[in-house]
Amino acid sequence: MIKKIFNDRTPGWIGKILIIIITAFWFYWSVGEMYHEGWWGPFYIRLIYLIPGTAFLILTLFGIRWPRIGGWLIIIIGGLFTISFLDISFVDGKLSIGRDLAGFLVSGPLVFIGVLFLLEGRSWKRRIAQGWVPHSKWWRRNLWYLLAVGPPILIFIGLSIYSLPIVLTRVDDGDRGARLIEGNGVTLIWAPEGPGWNWRQDFGGFPSWNRIALYGLPPVGMGDKPGYDSKIGVFASAEDMAISNLCLYLSEDGLTLEIEPQNIWRMPTVDDYVRSFARHGENAGCVWHGEDHDQMVCEILPDKETPLWAPDLDPIYYWAAEEYNNREAYFVSYNGWVNTAYKPGGNPRHSHRCVRDP
Repeated sequence: MIKKIFNDRTPGWIGKILIIIITAFWFYWSVGEMYHEGWWGPFYIRLIYLIPGTAFLILTLFGIRWPRIGGWLIIIIGGLFTISFLDISFVDGKLSIGRDLAGFLVSGPLVFIGVLFLLEGRSWKRRIAQGWVPHSKWWRRNLWYLLAVGPPILIFIGLSIYSLPIVLTRVDDGDRGARLIEGNGVTLIWAPEGPGWNWRQDFGGFPSWNRIALYGLPPVGMGDKPGYDSKIGVFASAEDMAISNLCLYLSEDGLTLEIEPQNIWRMPTVDDYVRSFARHGENAGCVWHGEDHDQMVCEILPDKETPLWAPDLDPIYYWAAEEYNNREAYFVSYNGWVNTAYKPGGNPRHSHRCVRDP
């Protein structure tokens, strides 16, 4: 009898443990991204980032309370997430599957977990019919709920203890004009707000690396360019960036775009950003050793502060002039990471900031 009960409950135990682990992952992502990407603008922006983790927590609690209904919900949501993360498409004439493997590895198993909850629902119904009653002690009766809620609470507290002192002490002098930044071997003037910095497009985001690089090609502007089509694998190149990038068309004051290239401003290199990073008005002393998808070596951790960044606006990444390969280009994040992204795409938080010598 004991063996039979254990075997009946095993699928439910496994399913609950797995969904609790996945919920903890998504809560970690939600809270981390809230502090990393979402700490700007109206307060509701921050709350938006908590939706994935909170949704998984609710789903977990629902599955623990009503395993059969929860199991079907987990299966449906897991299937939708899996399809979304697979991102099946054709790129360069070839089938491309898997834009976000990490996300898929989390969402894919949800279908399996949902089946485990359905088995638990059937087992639970059978146990009730056989006269099973919940444990008399409150903590034993609610153990799974405590295990589900505990990790998210600890994650939120832990990340907040680390992140809140950073985001609440950011320096913002309110100056969105051209800024002179000196130190770490460079003296550079960074463009004021406008077409050379945080230039929001009609779709709500910012220009991609491709659009910036091809700006000066006929017809001049942000429109499509003859001969360039990402669907067939023809992207802007480093040479295009060097001779036709948007920054070359900026007026001397950096506030307007001219019809002809002015050759005053340019797209910054990764090294320009690296040497200009700062925190609390002090140069961060960063060095980049040329490794992509890696963090710079800095004397102090840089942050999203003026004069290089605008703490109250959404961009947390800046495109750099260099390309990584035919499809991807470099960008930097405010906390000192150097990464690469798809040239025609990029995170909606990607912007650019033109630069010139004094």
